[in-house]
Amino acid sequence: MGFGNNVHWKDITFHKLDWLEWITIGLGIWFFIYPIPYKPLFVVLMIIPIVGLLLNGMRGRPSIASLVEITHEDGENKYDVADFIDFAAIAILVRVLKDFEFESFYSMILPATIGFVLVLIVLIAKHRLTVHTNKNKFWIYGSLFLNVFLYSYAGTYGINCVFDDSAPKVYDVQVIDKHISKGRRHTTYYLEVTPWGHHHDPENVSVSRSQYDETQIGETLKLDLKEGLFDIPWYFIERKSY
Repeated sequence: MGFGNNVHWKDITFHKLDWLEWITIGLGIWFFIYPIPYKPLFVVLMIIPIVGLLLNGMRGRPSIASLVEITHEDGENKYDVADFIDFAAIAILVRVLKDFEFESFYSMILPATIGFVLVLIVLIAKHRLTVHTNKNKFWIYGSLFLNVFLYSYAGTYGINCVFDDSAPKVYDVQVIDKHISKGRRHTTYYLEVTPWGHHHDPENVSVSRSQYDETQIGETLKLDLKEGLFDIPWYFIERKSY
């Protein structure tokens, strides 16, 4: 484990900031399983990676390798990015994909790329790019930048929806089918609804389990289309009022 003679890179993050990693893991699990209160949990998970980068870079601009730990398992390298980055990124990504449906991926490219660049500026401002080893340099950089990419894009999309106060356009849709998609770590519940707006084909819309259970095939529901804080349109099916 480690980087040969450069063990101090690992020590900076994986020992000094292990308390922040445990906080991130706890809040990430909370946000994923029971996201209430939603907005405060989302905001804290968005802030933690930036705080971690700033804290990690307080001691003389360490190498970015200080954010990545390498373990050797059966002759193969395993790269572990600091959990205050990767766990926050994964928790935000999974949650917002479950909770918000975006109309077009292309509308997200520009604002999310701007967010990615801003996080990279913070990263580079507080850390040195040079890694004093020729071993595994590509994977050190690649694993870190991949997690920063996921955090930036998921975070931008989440901010776009969580802080969107635009008035929705409301469409009446009929439920024509419903199904459950089960993965290794999570289950997603879908209602298939009739075409609406400029959507000319039936659409699968993810909903909560309770909303899935209380909805019957053939029902007419209301679908809200919102503009998005960053002009990334998104939509959701309203819960029935009793």
